[in-house]
Amino acid sequence: MSDRNPGSTTNFAVVGTDTGVGKTVVTAGLVGWLRECGVDARAIKPCQTGYPPDDDAEFVADACDDPRAATCLHRLEPALAPAVAARRADDRLEYGQVLAGCRDALSAATIGVVEGIGGLRVPLADGQEVVDLVADLDLPTLVVARSGLGTLNHTALSVEALERRGIDVHGIVLNEYEGADAAERTNPRVLASMTGRPVWTLAPIRTDPPDAVPDAVRAALDATVFPR
Repeated sequence: MSDRNPGSTTNFAVVGTDTGVGKTVVTAGLVGWLRECGVDARAIKPCQTGYPPDDDAEFVADACDDPRAATCLHRLEPALAPAVAARRADDRLEYGQVLAGCRDALSAATIGVVEGIGGLRVPLADGQEVVDLVADLDLPTLVVARSGLGTLNHTALSVEALERRGIDVHGIVLNEYEGADAAERTNPRVLASMTGRPVWTLAPIRTDPPDAVPDAVRAALDATVFPR
């Protein structure tokens, strides 16, 4: 475990190669870790679809045992990409408002962590995608990906998409890593070679109750996982 104080980090984003890869668990773990160190860290979810029952900001708040630990700017019921969900729900979702809301939320916290929605090319609003939001916010970024077979292509393409937009890719977190087969065991080294970025592995962790997540993430990851 690194001795570097995670409080030296800056605002950052947590994005994923796809939906369901573990962005919320990683976000909850890192925000909770910072808050345990006395840092006023807050997660920011630009838009939540599939609500209810899905509510990533609520999960982060529960994990940190503090409703102030997370905020969601917009919630939509259809479990679809935000732009598609907004059309289906006849709800007005404007990119400018999402961007401004993220900036306001970032400025209100000592450290703000913006959690992506699905993958990078997910349509967000007004022809803009999740990757556009991360670029416009100018945030260093962690990429969360699956650990097993198939992750090399998805992860390398995601890193490339971020780099094309001038986004600083701090590193990659392979979630639910067990080293169960040759593909999974070799993926961290191969991805580090392919992307030139550090790769951390996070074993499956208990998410019920949510407040077990920060300690599990803190125990598993080196503090260099925090961008600065």
